[in-house]
Amino acid sequence: MNATRPLSVDKKIRAVDAFAGAGGLGLGLSRAGMELLYSFDLDPVAIATQTLNPDYGTHRAEVRDVKHLLRGRLLDLLGIERGALDVLAGGPPCQGFSVQRGKSTSDDPRNELVAAYAQLIDEVYPRVFLMENVPGLAGKRGGDALAELWRVTDRLGYRIHQKIVDAQDFGVPQRRKRLVVIGVRPDVSDSFSWPDARPESAITVRDTIEQLPQPGSTAAAKLPLHRADRPSPLNIERLKVLKPGQGRDFLPEHLLAACHKRTSSSIGHRNVYGRMAWDEVSPTITARFDSFTRGKFGHPEQLRSISLLEGALLQSFPIDYLFAGNKVEIARQIGNAVPPRMAESLGIAIIHVLKGKEPR
Repeated sequence: MNATRPLSVDKKIRAVDAFAGAGGLGLGLSRAGMELLYSFDLDPVAIATQTLNPDYGTHRAEVRDVKHLLRGRLLDLLGIERGALDVLAGGPPCQGFSVQRGKSTSDDPRNELVAAYAQLIDEVYPRVFLMENVPGLAGKRGGDALAELWRVTDRLGYRIHQKIVDAQDFGVPQRRKRLVVIGVRPDVSDSFSWPDARPESAITVRDTIEQLPQPGSTAAAKLPLHRADRPSPLNIERLKVLKPGQGRDFLPEHLLAACHKRTSSSIGHRNVYGRMAWDEVSPTITARFDSFTRGKFGHPEQLRSISLLEGALLQSFPIDYLFAGNKVEIARQIGNAVPPRMAESLGIAIIHVLKGKEPR
């Protein structure tokens, strides 16, 4: 299949960020050296977040449903021909495949977005595409959705490279495993080299948040996201008992929730009502990290859950990155984001294959 020429002769790698959320993936690709042309998401609050951060991207960001960008509409919007875009990147919403949901949700309508992304890849025919999702997409839960992606990309001839990566191996102070699929067009290369994982250089919770002032202090007032709700009296008693790194298994029986009277080995949820450990990476930052009742999201020492700012830093967002919305909406955006530092590593690897260089 013949491909059109790149967008311009200046060799600038140009990308589109689909299902962009708060912009973590796009921010990482930009830091890698790509020019982000366009991003879209169905959530108006997430798009508002991107527009609040012109220092980190002046690209066009819009509230759009991916289905409304099919049938050539994205190409028309960008003013390019099929095959001209360098990189199409995106992470279709993953809740239908997440093991945290406890049961199979293969009929979740959000699962159809993977198929829509496959159709967008077909229509745009980028030189490289990237898809990020939860590992469950590669398992039984996501089999049907992923099969459609394979059917489309196999017909197009893409060389597929798939791997489950952990964000902590790429300088993100967080344990976060994700499925990453890289598709390289056959006229670009037959190979792709994954960025080297460097677990020995993991950044810890202490490295990331220890220097921050305590929320409510005069110094914290200069950091608008550095706020956290005061726990209930019962949760304060729980926090007083727990040492850094401990979870519900270390709570005395009188402080356990009724549903946790049995051991965690029989019902799971070992890390709810827990504190982070100072000298380890954090657990996966979820959409409800603002409550230590939802995971090991208690501050290592203080009597509170981690703040919105601390969650953003543990996701590797810059300290001055702004977020639109209320507390719940901001926590959701942060928890659902692709860590920018991990995205940057993947972006550098993609640039190398597009420019025909050996990886550094």
